[in-house]
Amino acid sequence: MLAGVAGHFIGGGPGWWQTYSHGVVELAMKAWWGIGIGIIAVGILSHVPRELVARLLGRGGSMGGILRATFAGTLLDLCNHGILMVGMQLYRKGASLGQTIAFLVASPWNSLSLTLILAGLIGVKWTLAFVGLSMVVGVFSGWFADRLVKRGVLPGNPNAVEIETGYSWREGLSEVGRRIRPGKGRLGGLLLTGLRESRMILRWIFFGFVMAAAIRALVPTEVFGHYFGPTLFGLLLTLGATTVIEVCSEGSSPIAADLINRAAAPGNAFAFLMAGAATDYTEILALRETTRSWKATLALPLLTTPQVLAIGWWLNS
Repeated sequence: MLAGVAGHFIGGGPGWWQTYSHGVVELAMKAWWGIGIGIIAVGILSHVPRELVARLLGRGGSMGGILRATFAGTLLDLCNHGILMVGMQLYRKGASLGQTIAFLVASPWNSLSLTLILAGLIGVKWTLAFVGLSMVVGVFSGWFADRLVKRGVLPGNPNAVEIETGYSWREGLSEVGRRIRPGKGRLGGLLLTGLRESRMILRWIFFGFVMAAAIRALVPTEVFGHYFGPTLFGLLLTLGATTVIEVCSEGSSPIAADLINRAAAPGNAFAFLMAGAATDYTEILALRETTRSWKATLALPLLTTPQVLAIGWWLNS
């Protein structure tokens, strides 16, 4: 990645190298704010007791807990890379596997700012439909994951905690507020803590930047441009493209709008937005490193992708 950044500023070289180096910098410039806020959020979460996280998210394995995690992911105004770091920290703090999956699936493009942008591009009707359907996928995926954990098919979260009777979440919040209250060196401490606890996630995010820029450089855009109509073949191609092409949430909305406005394929647009969360290799690798289990990791694409394809096919029909 550093070579690509250097190539961007130095300039020169063959066309494919210029495309690659400019692509690395473009992706980094689009995602830096979300990554930065995510690092700070991870630093803040490091001061949050596991009992408070469990209280706020609800009991792992319950429908109430899944709904809370889904709403949290939908309302949190971060890009997909920032969401990924927060989601992994929530798992470390005791969120169930189902809650973590629901949080990740419901969140990547549903930030308030990007939802408003999408509404301007495709209209309020389609935007509300996409938001609602993404929450449905998040709820069902999280619920099924926790059911599989309960049956012993998937491993549970070893970081889970039992909430003591009489635990006050208000007192917990007050304690966190005292720990992160602005003061000399506090912000720097939060940044250092966030960076330390986000190192493995940042590694995979940067790997995603490199892969996406390499695909841009080596695979002609026109190869994808004419094959994304409202057919099963177009839907499957969209799924494949969004799996291998890492697109920041800032860039996903305009592409999804083109799939509706130019290709007349709303199901493909929904699949493009959602399958990035369901099958994105950065997210899968980060989840694997956090859970230490391929079973838990592969539950993400295996539970969500069939739902995304079914909804996409229905929207195209």
